[in-house]
Amino acid sequence: MNEDKIGNVKLRPLRIAQVAPLYESLPPKLYGGTERIVHYLTEELVKQGHEVTLFASGDSITNAKLIAPVNEGLRLKKDCIDPLAYHIIEMQEVIKRAKKFDVLHFHTDYLHFPFSNLGVPSITTLHGRLDIPELQDIYRTFPYQKLISISNNQRLPLPQAKFIKTVYHGLPENLHSLGNGRGDYLAFLGRISPEKGIERAIRISLATNTKLKVAAKIDKADLAYYENNVKYLLNHPLIEYIGEINEQEKTEFLGNAKALIFPINWPEPFGLVMIEAMACGTPVIAFNNGSVPEVIEDGVTGFIVNTMTQAIHAVNQLKYLSRVEVRKTFEKRFTAKRMVEDYVNVYHSLINNSLKNSYRRTNIKLNEQL
Repeated sequence: MNEDKIGNVKLRPLRIAQVAPLYESLPPKLYGGTERIVHYLTEELVKQGHEVTLFASGDSITNAKLIAPVNEGLRLKKDCIDPLAYHIIEMQEVIKRAKKFDVLHFHTDYLHFPFSNLGVPSITTLHGRLDIPELQDIYRTFPYQKLISISNNQRLPLPQAKFIKTVYHGLPENLHSLGNGRGDYLAFLGRISPEKGIERAIRISLATNTKLKVAAKIDKADLAYYENNVKYLLNHPLIEYIGEINEQEKTEFLGNAKALIFPINWPEPFGLVMIEAMACGTPVIAFNNGSVPEVIEDGVTGFIVNTMTQAIHAVNQLKYLSRVEVRKTFEKRFTAKRMVEDYVNVYHSLINNSLKNSYRRTNIKLNEQL
């Protein structure tokens, strides 16, 4: 087994619980950014010698010990009416085993907050948007929950929350390879929804007379938007709708693209697709929202734009960017190995603080008895 090392002190491998949402398998078969990151985190922790237990759906594939509250991911489970029920079962499975772990790492938003006072150090990574009014009351009610943000921008709506670190997402270094971008098309990858900006992407394609390939899923919640605003736009000869693609298909899809278009109009917490493109050496043209300035280096890994005019101009500037440099930046900033190093440092800090607090409480009790 590998051992973590801080300074010259070797530390034993940690016993870690990773608690994933149950909507998708790990890794997800198609769409699923949160589950994908939890998968990469779990597998790299195991690779580095830690003892990891993964709480996730039964169709997950992992080298960790798997505890499955449900047999398959809930989004594709046809007979699932109430997904919350299985998440409550998952919480009970964590509670039963909590004392076996050095640290509990939750990825289930705030669902576990009422159950998390288990006497074991715990941390929660928030993967979603936080500019939702009801969250103000949640984080006022649970002010001591220790949180990880996935970008600094993500934190802004909740200044009262107890964020202890920002940890950027990471991908396995060899998951994708450097592409040549010779497909002569722009790529859109993600969801067809108002906040993801598919209409902007199509307008950029038409304005630059450049083919756009759209690899995206359509959620039930966005079906009306798709039918009323997008479906007819996909009929243009320059636009090709592919549908959802899996992880293996992304390498070719992104690697052959001239650029990824990331035309968001909402406060994106991270934007995993940006670093997936960078792993293929593919530059990103992204609108300046949310985490974008933290992920994209303007003029190096792509272009950050504020208007459609700037986005259209950026397409014509792609020839000045080096795909090799885009890939190198990914290797420096956004690998799973770097992500795990950041999280392991957080784990050790939590454990050390817990031990100090326990020692302090013991001393107080002893002094009270004297």
